[in-house]
Amino acid sequence: MKILVIGSGGREHAIIYSILKSGRNVDLYCAPGNGGISDNAKIVNIKYDDIEGLVNFSLSEKIDLTIVGPEVPLSLGISDKFLHNGLKIFGPSQKGALLESSKQFAKEFLKRNNIKTADYRSFNDFETAYAYVQNRQHPIVIKASGLAAGKGVFIPQNVIESKDYLDLIFNKKIFGKSGETVVIEDYLEGFELSYMIATDGKTYKSLATSMDYKKAYDGDKGENTGGMGSISPHPFLSADLEEKIKKNIIEPVLSALKNEGIIYKGVLYAGLMIKGDDIYVLEFNVRFGDPETQSILIRLKSDIVGLFESCINETLADYNLEFDDEQAVCLVLSSAGYPGMYEKGFEILFGEYEKYFHYSADGLGCTDCIDKDEAQDKNKVKVKNEVKNEAIYIFHAGTKKIGNRYFTDGGRVLNLCSKNKDLKIATNDIYKAAGAIQFKNKYYRQDIGIISI
Repeated sequence: MKILVIGSGGREHAIIYSILKSGRNVDLYCAPGNGGISDNAKIVNIKYDDIEGLVNFSLSEKIDLTIVGPEVPLSLGISDKFLHNGLKIFGPSQKGALLESSKQFAKEFLKRNNIKTADYRSFNDFETAYAYVQNRQHPIVIKASGLAAGKGVFIPQNVIESKDYLDLIFNKKIFGKSGETVVIEDYLEGFELSYMIATDGKTYKSLATSMDYKKAYDGDKGENTGGMGSISPHPFLSADLEEKIKKNIIEPVLSALKNEGIIYKGVLYAGLMIKGDDIYVLEFNVRFGDPETQSILIRLKSDIVGLFESCINETLADYNLEFDDEQAVCLVLSSAGYPGMYEKGFEILFGEYEKYFHYSADGLGCTDCIDKDEAQDKNKVKVKNEVKNEAIYIFHAGTKKIGNRYFTDGGRVLNLCSKNKDLKIATNDIYKAAGAIQFKNKYYRQDIGIISI
């Protein structure tokens, strides 16, 4: 079976890990991939926004299944174009992807379908937006309507800060076309929660829950990032609250999508605010979260290829989605300066943790076998410390490989993941590894899995 994974981050590496773990006989490709992924899949030198190139490659190579990692190709209509060419793909239509690619569309969708969200207004120019915020109670929330890699949300505490943020978006155009429309909404108090489901357009299955850490610095301070870490399951999600989320958010959203004729097959990720007994939708993602996916997928017991196939074939009701009962944590090692300016091109030295991932000679081996002999058996994909029997999963995000050496090549460089019945043990294992792995300008939060947000 030929499978193509589109993307270049830790999320895609975790998806590839899960595909290999499934035990399927696969010929695995990744476009454009990264340094670590190159050890597990055949790298396809096509950018993930080159839709025509990806279609042509998939047709020429007779790809059986394509999984889309990032939001950009979905927003460009990759699923529609693949389906038009008779190619199977996991991911929603371009119209469905508007739930993420246009915050204005998402807010209007929620309002017309009577699904709770914060009150808002949309603006297309600085002057009108600035006049509006001068008469609003602060803090408020200012969002670039388009895609901004998780960095397009600001929470100004006063009018002066609001003016500065609006100036950055409208006048300095820091988000380009993504900032041509701005959504300004009321600030909601409560606690945030992310909830992901997989759907075939008719029914859905809930993924394991998770909590991510969006801010750059300890104590949940600093700028928003694409995510500095995650834990699974979510520590504050009760069974009763989960049922309310399904009844009040997930099921009405899926019903509304169907009623509006929007084809949606893939992952739907709802960013929620829990305020007392009320649940509000803050935003949507139309794909697996990053780095939430990493902590979720190391807990997956089911065959992930079967999940993708059942969503595409509309047989999800018959698929058994199962996760283990362990506590998982994912820590992002980043380049200092991220999410702003940062340097790259520094060699990564894994030290004692080099033994945590061996690869088979054919490039289809496992991320995490004990020795080279075991690396030939792709079913043995659990990384083990030979002394303490710890499990560490190392997923590459912003890396490149030159010869047998790895170098930093992005803001988020590596994702270190672990799981255990006891979250404290898993967390300690992660931070031990984080201290041992070295590269210039390495930065990571010290409180992932330790504090409650």
